Amino acid sequence: MKYVMCPHGGSGNHGCEAIVRSTVKLVGNETTLFTNKMEEDCKVGLQDLCKLDVAEKSISSGSLSHLFAIFRNKVLTRTDAFDRLVFQHIVESAKNADYVLGIGGDNYCYNTPEFIYLVNRMVDEAKIKRILWGASVEPNAIDERMIRDLRGYHKIWARESLTYEALLAKGLTQTFLLPDPAFVLDRKDLPLPNGFVEGNTVGINVSPMIIGYEKNQGMALQNYVNLLKYIIEGTDMQVALIPHVVWSHNDDRKPLTQLYDMFKDTGRVVIIKDHNAMELKGYIARCRFMVVARTHASIAAYSTQVPTLVVGYSVKARGIAKDIFGTEDNYVIPVQSLTHGDELMKGFMWMMDHEADIKAHYAEMMPNYIEKVYQIRTILGISKNVS
Repeated sequence: MKYVMCPHGGSGNHGCEAIVRSTVKLVGNETTLFTNKMEEDCKVGLQDLCKLDVAEKSISSGSLSHLFAIFRNKVLTRTDAFDRLVFQHIVESAKNADYVLGIGGDNYCYNTPEFIYLVNRMVDEAKIKRILWGASVEPNAIDERMIRDLRGYHKIWARESLTYEALLAKGLTQTFLLPDPAFVLDRKDLPLPNGFVEGNTVGINVSPMIIGYEKNQGMALQNYVNLLKYIIEGTDMQVALIPHVVWSHNDDRKPLTQLYDMFKDTGRVVIIKDHNAMELKGYIARCRFMVVARTHASIAAYSTQVPTLVVGYSVKARGIAKDIFGTEDNYVIPVQSLTHGDELMKGFMWMMDHEADIKAHYAEMMPNYIEKVYQIRTILGISKNVS
């Protein structure tokens, strides 16, 4: 079977990379990935897993297709004429595929996904089946326009139950519930840096996004500062600062470097450089605890049975925690609710007190939870021995 995957913002977000790697593992390498950041994907080696193509083709001024787009725009008042030209190659490629896999993630959680709607309309016009792949959808964002778009999917893979229930409530009965594909991401263990003690290090991930969602300016970073003070002064554990997104406009390394500079003289803190998703999972898997902002950093931790506290800001963090633990309480702290500087520290202390219980819960349920991801092969009619 052959597949087209889009949209993909680039592997500078290692969560996006993790979804692509895991998808190819699940469905095989007869897959074309349309990407907005080719250089990022080549840097982490995705070109060795699947075919890469640019998501947006440049328009040759004066070409026949360009002139036709001008006609459609000016005479037929088609405002999407030039955008259709930019994305037409995706549809042409999809005509030779069995499915278009709309890499879901959280593309339906924030701003109106205009270009996703457009490409989906073009795919529907070509009568090609599309699947929303491992998605979270913010329930409050679901409007009539989104429902019309979602109805066009042959299947909708919801990666957590809050999304699943919200979509079913809107009559989208083609929705099914399976964990995020990245739960099956392979890990690669690199040598640990000095100061990273396997099994006795707290992994810390901070995202500029959560700082943008806080209601009390500076409160998120202050909570992380107080957490690190507690770990260094009140425990014998080391701290590893682990980035998971390194885009210039949204770079975890910026707040992590702030923390490192504050605490580097203690000799208890190391900062991990940028690596691919499998290598980052290898570092995360060797931590004793994780405190994270990025969803796919939490998935790397959950899937390797590391007790994890998420500083969340959307349905995805809450839904995944609820499905794993039966509740989001004590496992997710909404960044919007941070009003005091010690809330993250108190949440971490709760996790330390319940470490044995969390690990026992993981041992009992996580293998079966991860195995559920492979049910996508049955849903799509894929042989177990995919290449």
